[in-house]
Amino acid sequence: MTPHDSSTITYLDSGDVARLTAGLPVAELAHDTLLAYRRKEAGLTPEAALRWTTPSGASARSLVLPGWSGDAYGCKIINASLGNRLLGRPRAAGLVVLNDPETARPVCIMEGGRISALRTAGVSVAALRAVRDLTALRRVAFLGCGRQAEVHRELLADACPGIDEVFLYDQDAGRAEELAARLRAADPAVAVTVTGDARTAVESAEVTVAATTTTEPYVALDWVPSGATFVNVSLDDAAESLLLGCDHLFVDDWELVVDDDHRLLGKLARAGRVAAPGTAAPDGGRTVDASLPALFSGEYARTINPGDRVVVNPFGMGVQDIALAAAVYARASERGVGRSLPH
Repeated sequence: MTPHDSSTITYLDSGDVARLTAGLPVAELAHDTLLAYRRKEAGLTPEAALRWTTPSGASARSLVLPGWSGDAYGCKIINASLGNRLLGRPRAAGLVVLNDPETARPVCIMEGGRISALRTAGVSVAALRAVRDLTALRRVAFLGCGRQAEVHRELLADACPGIDEVFLYDQDAGRAEELAARLRAADPAVAVTVTGDARTAVESAEVTVAATTTTEPYVALDWVPSGATFVNVSLDDAAESLLLGCDHLFVDDWELVVDDDHRLLGKLARAGRVAAPGTAAPDGGRTVDASLPALFSGEYARTINPGDRVVVNPFGMGVQDIALAAAVYARASERGVGRSLPH
């Protein structure tokens, strides 16, 4: 990022961000950012979380995730309310703020919902590419049919051209049917099936992406077929038997796992049942096999056999949002896109 005229701030709305992200190599950027993080050329600080109950009784939260990548510095502010579905609004919305690397003044504010969804899906696709032959994949399932599922399908459509079956499950059957209709319209050649239960979706697929809001783990090891990959994007879909019993378990960052007091994997780590990569497995537990940066670097030496069950459990790193937002801001600057606001 180059120094900016500190008298103004560039604002990029949702339409700007959608146009500017079109065609961006998001998975490659996610891959490269994690390698930069491993080289200490990118980083993040602990997130801040504000949680409350809305007047209507729904759980809500606001997260602030600071990070830096290269010469880009900033933070993502991402808010969510579980009651938004009943209001006809997306569950999550937010902003990304980028700062001048020299003066530290904010130089760009952009709509953050698509940035957040894209970087999440980009990490998933980059991880899948590292553990499977994406050209051979034919069947994918989504648990949860909100924005994350739709954006994951968007990136997988390009990365996995052979996919010819998609299985959808959501506790809200109407939401699953709405997503199914959009996916069928986007690519009529792909068969889209809405399943009546989560297990059927998982058992039918070679890759399952869990993108729900559940806090109760439920996907057991015996749901996942031999040779399948389970990407646990959301909080707690993967049950203890799957986390402890899969053949390969990858996370984006071990310290994020240990520090998390909400998700099952973090609880297992603090209870001494899951150990850090490269350490001895505890009795009755396991070791995380590798972080994604280590996997991407080629450090992970174990062979992933065709019949192995793989779990990818990324906790989410704000550094990814900053790297993607910086790429969007660079495009905006080149194309003269955005509204200039007085500081």
